[in-house]
Amino acid sequence: MKYKIALHRTDAGYAVSVPGLPGCWSQGETEAEALANIQDAIQVYLAARDELLRGAEVREVEVSS
Repeated sequence: MKYKIALHRTDAGYAVSVPGLPGCWSQGETEAEALANIQDAIQVYLAARDELLRGAEVREVEVSS
């Protein structure tokens, strides 16, 4: 899967968030480190989401823009 990210330069390096996954963010001293860290953060986020959905009836809906 691909996710759009927002990468911001900070005094400490780089901050990165995933607008499509509220609360999913990370940081790194370099851009490469921040990108690697956000990949890990996305995996952890998705695993936690899946755990919260365990036992629930999950469906998909289509939304027109």
